[in-house]
Amino acid sequence: MLALRPNCECCDKDLLPESTDAMICSFECTFCIACVNGILQNTCPNCGGELMRRPVRPTDKRIACPASTDRIYRPMHGERLEKHAALVKRYAGIAPSQR
Repeated sequence: MLALRPNCECCDKDLLPESTDAMICSFECTFCIACVNGILQNTCPNCGGELMRRPVRPTDKRIACPASTDRIYRPMHGERLEKHAALVKRYAGIAPSQR
């Protein structure tokens, strides 16, 4: 089951469980759509995977299976940003399914 993490790992923006602005990779790394489209260029900085819109869990199901409260914050600056830029450059033109 998805953890529905409460924030963007890049900018620390709150992402409520019902947010349609949350994006995840296959490992559930979580980012806001602004960071995905801007800084991250649709590539997860942790695994290099494609970022997709996180599904919204129905309200009644969030009662029995609540969202995570564990915040992960890994700002993108300095060496981390440089490594990600190199990763994005390497994957440029390669379909996510072929990475």
